[in-house]
Amino acid sequence: MLPEIATALGEAEPQRVENQLCELVAALHPDLHFSLERGIRSIYAFVVSGQEDPALRPFTDEWKALAPADTPLWEFHDSVPAVPDPTEVMVNLGPHRLGLADVRVVALVDEADGVVDVAVYHPLLAELAPEARTALTFLPLDATLGERLAGERLRRVETATTASTDGIGLLELRELIHRLAR
Repeated sequence: MLPEIATALGEAEPQRVENQLCELVAALHPDLHFSLERGIRSIYAFVVSGQEDPALRPFTDEWKALAPADTPLWEFHDSVPAVPDPTEVMVNLGPHRLGLADVRVVALVDEADGVVDVAVYHPLLAELAPEARTALTFLPLDATLGERLAGERLRRVETATTASTDGIGLLELRELIHRLAR
């Protein structure tokens, strides 16, 4: 289906292929999710994700093992990848347009367990509805670390409603987590 999908995306009509893709991904496992995105190394990315549910990891691992090799047109991911620079991402939540560059994170590292507890702050968090507040807590972490690394290295995630003087930016958080993972 890749040529058909690329044509639909090129013509800004992804809905032409969404139903077929839903059926194909559900055939792998009904709890898997997929997305068609702008690629990091290729033009497009096809992502099949179990949203870091450990029970779904064997299905996404097998899917990735059987996926074609990346090409200049397509790349394939078994979890949502990190974006190259999360500080350039703008998020629309209801009437609010929020820049992830304004996110600050307080990170408490547990070296023994190799994990980090985080509290995520954005200056407009208090103005958001509860669902949007939750989204703005987790979305920057997935954008910064990618779904898999966030799932592996973040233990407790909280929403911070006030700024902390010892908060760090998303790129600093990425470097901290990468150091810990090494």
